[in-house]
Amino acid sequence: MNRRAPVGKEMGTGNSDMANNIIPRGDRRFAEVVARLTYCNHFLQERIDLEREALGDNYRETEQPWNLRPEEDSRDPNLKALLERIEQVAMRCRANIIKLGGCGGSELQLYRYLVYFLNFYRFRYDFDKMIEQSHAGGATVRKVSFVDQFREHLDNFFRPNGIAVELEYSYAHLLAFSYQLRRAYTHIFYYIIGTSPATRHLRARVWESIFTHDAARYQRALFHRMGDVITLICGPSGSGKELVARAIGLSRYIPFDEKTREFEEDFLCAFYPLNLSALSPTLIESELFGHRRGAFTGALQDRKGYFEECGPFGTVFLDEIGDTDISIQVKLLRVLQTRQFQRLGDTGTCRFEGKVMAATNRDLIAEIAAGRFREEFFYRLCADRIETPGLRTILADDPDEITYLVRHIAGQVAGEEEAESLTEEVCDWIVRNLGTGYAWAGNFRELEQCVRNILIHQQYLPPEIGKKAESNTVSQLIDEGRVPAEAVMREYVTRVFARSSTLQEAARTLGLDRRTVKKYIDEDLLREGDSAPQ
Repeated sequence: MNRRAPVGKEMGTGNSDMANNIIPRGDRRFAEVVARLTYCNHFLQERIDLEREALGDNYRETEQPWNLRPEEDSRDPNLKALLERIEQVAMRCRANIIKLGGCGGSELQLYRYLVYFLNFYRFRYDFDKMIEQSHAGGATVRKVSFVDQFREHLDNFFRPNGIAVELEYSYAHLLAFSYQLRRAYTHIFYYIIGTSPATRHLRARVWESIFTHDAARYQRALFHRMGDVITLICGPSGSGKELVARAIGLSRYIPFDEKTREFEEDFLCAFYPLNLSALSPTLIESELFGHRRGAFTGALQDRKGYFEECGPFGTVFLDEIGDTDISIQVKLLRVLQTRQFQRLGDTGTCRFEGKVMAATNRDLIAEIAAGRFREEFFYRLCADRIETPGLRTILADDPDEITYLVRHIAGQVAGEEEAESLTEEVCDWIVRNLGTGYAWAGNFRELEQCVRNILIHQQYLPPEIGKKAESNTVSQLIDEGRVPAEAVMREYVTRVFARSSTLQEAARTLGLDRRTVKKYIDEDLLREGDSAPQ
């Protein structure tokens, strides 16, 4: 299997004077902005700023694209205007290439970016249809029906009138990268719901975990290396850690085979989740490493584990990694370090080629201090770390987000016809009975059960969850003089925040900047009974 994307070697001309005539003078600045826009993070303010810069007075202030679902981007007037302008500029450049008999030099790359952007959006609905059909059918649609049209569209710009323009990437790589971009955009919106600042930040962070902060470098050199990077997702229970893992795992790069006209892997079947807290050490080893017949009681035949089944484009997701036994941590560490493992009851060595993701709601630094988590294992896990915010943190940033989230849940549990009326009923009940400062200790899981309870019983009774034992808390350590100032600040800020209705109110009470308050909020402490709003 070839994990490298072949690069085209067609000859162009390197005449710099000629290159300066490819892009009309009045279009040069626009082309430079599009070059930055082509590889920017779709979920950062940068995307909007670049669109505004590119369109100038033609930019329309409207709902921001990061708040839209992918299927609605055709309604974005700025994207429509942008694509029209890009096509006009690209066609003028194409005419100059024909006139000059070739192109090269400094403007060639700008021309490429114009075409890449245009080509991606030209086929975005074809990619969306493949993704939709894959999810509906439970298996990836690997055959690409529009390969010829994809190539013809590129040839129109890179082979105008038979003139060969130097091609940076193979057609197969451009197709695979475009499909990955669209899968990432779709899955991030599909699994990470909401419009609040905290949610938008999480989406942007997930995008970077897929493409890094420099997507152009990713396309050049990292697309086949990101499986070597381990992603650790931390956050309170019910905050959507597995959904984040799925968004990343289902959006990995998958090569396209030009001979078979298919993608080499089924992206839906290449995600292997395993909840480690639900299994004994022996079963964990069997699930991950596989076993030989007779390796333990009940092992009636040979069996491959996830590490062996997972190919180079697959992902093994280890949920609740903080709950694992030390002996399992040692064995997992060996796999992460050497990429080798053995089935239970076997002496032969197998190789793991995929990506590992892990998640936990535990404070792993505290677990290390308590001797329950190996320090070297932690540092092997945290090359790429993502924090999922709790629901209370999200609502502190944007109290109106509760309506958006309830509306999404209502559509799932009652259907679209009843979603609006149920949303109004649930939100009214929450305001009257729980108040805007309710802690939502169970996060999104609790909100979903709240909606279901109100749908069925017209009320929701929050469970009485006992307070955590306070052994070796910060308060005790202060008395003993064994706690750093950072920990004192974290506990104090968190407790004030827990008794405030909003982040702004906590900032005013503490006399601190809002961002400083957010920095010191401890999600674990928030979940303790004595930190809940009084």
